[in-house]
Amino acid sequence: MDRYIHGPESNHVEKTGADEYMKYRSPLVSRYASKEMAYNFSDRKKFTTWRKLWIYLAKAEKVLGLPITDAQILEMESHEMDIDFAMAAEEERKLRHDVMAHVHTFAHCCPTAAPIIHLGATSCYVGDNTDLIILRDGFDILLPKLARVIDRLANFAEKYADLPTLGFTHYQPAQLTTVGKRACLWLQDLAMDMRNMQRAHDDLRFRGVKGTTGTQASFLQLFQGDHDKVEDLERMVTEMAGFKKAYLVTGQTYSRKVDVDCLSSLASLGATVHKICTDIRLLANLKELEEPFEKEQIGSSAMPYKRNPMRAERCCSLARHLVALLADPLQTASVQWLERTLDDSANRRISLPESFLTADIILSTLQNISEGLVVYPKVIERHIRHELPFMATENIIMAMVKAGGNRQDCHEKIRVLSQEAAAVVKQEGGDNDLLARVQRDPYFAPVLGQLDAILDPKTFIGRAPQQVTRFLSEEVRPLLEPYRAKMDVKIELEL
Repeated sequence: MDRYIHGPESNHVEKTGADEYMKYRSPLVSRYASKEMAYNFSDRKKFTTWRKLWIYLAKAEKVLGLPITDAQILEMESHEMDIDFAMAAEEERKLRHDVMAHVHTFAHCCPTAAPIIHLGATSCYVGDNTDLIILRDGFDILLPKLARVIDRLANFAEKYADLPTLGFTHYQPAQLTTVGKRACLWLQDLAMDMRNMQRAHDDLRFRGVKGTTGTQASFLQLFQGDHDKVEDLERMVTEMAGFKKAYLVTGQTYSRKVDVDCLSSLASLGATVHKICTDIRLLANLKELEEPFEKEQIGSSAMPYKRNPMRAERCCSLARHLVALLADPLQTASVQWLERTLDDSANRRISLPESFLTADIILSTLQNISEGLVVYPKVIERHIRHELPFMATENIIMAMVKAGGNRQDCHEKIRVLSQEAAAVVKQEGGDNDLLARVQRDPYFAPVLGQLDAILDPKTFIGRAPQQVTRFLSEEVRPLLEPYRAKMDVKIELEL
């Protein structure tokens, strides 16, 4: 615990290891996101990647004939990871330029290589190319997590493919569906998100070595007007950075529409997860479905009986933030004047990491939910029993007509009995007794022996089980094949 010392000689806090509690910490990192995603957007990942990019550039320039020695490159490689962050911060305080601060810091530990670090490059060579690497790596973290969520929900859908349940439109009871078929509605949206995220990942290119306004003029000068060498330089660095292609044209930066494309796929995922978790919350209220609940977990400080759907609520809360973040890259892309303007920088430092960090914890939480969903078939059956007599009226009419009755007469009989039963439910709080009323009315004697079959819930679910089977086999399982090796990871959620 920090010890506060008062007096003119000690106007400070004596640090004893808890000074981080004296400043704001983003809950996305301190409370929620995974270690791998937090590292992906860390200063260490960012600035070691800058050094890698300077090494790639030097290597390619050496191969293409510039006077760069093996010793210089070896010196840079030997200091790739040992960043003096305090020195870099002091340099930035003096220079007011983050890239030059790190050039100086790198040069300090690489005196032999100092003259050729960042040779011909502009700040966006390291800044933008690193951002593209981090975006790519962020998708590489998210996609297997999304695949695991889809896999767990697919197993859930398969297990409950033929369990009848009330469908709802306008949140009013509608025709029956199945628990598994409803899960397939969730899965279809998640599958769309996976395809969108995979496409956004695959469409990412390297900014490359383009110079200050994207013309490659500085590199053309370095290679004395040799256009082929400039193109070879970009190709070599692009390949060393792990990309197949670089953008053929850029300004000083890569187009900020790329950020829109990436964050659009994440915002769309946010909308999907919000819908899924809202459905779970609604079904939890009906006591038909529950998210996992720990043995010693407390749902409410005042109401001990409560089992609040807090995981689903967390997902909804964070999903709203994820959706809202899309406004940032849209507006940033719209105000990039000519070859670039720096009012993108501060915004992107927030919106890009927060989008990936938010998507990361949403997927981890949803995986945890989907691995422990609890279904209560008896509650579902009771709800069906309350509503099914009303839904079966058309089937009863059809059976009566087949037995020789008149459709209009039967319709009127059913209408009157239905209104009477509805009054018992709504005005008296009683159970739906429509079936008993039908059984007591002599008019329906010809079909009384068929009522059990007519009221079998499985006759009201149409082709839902068959749709589940086909959807999972044709669209869901093939989508997961590239991620089979990463499917066994389970999520133990830290609450």
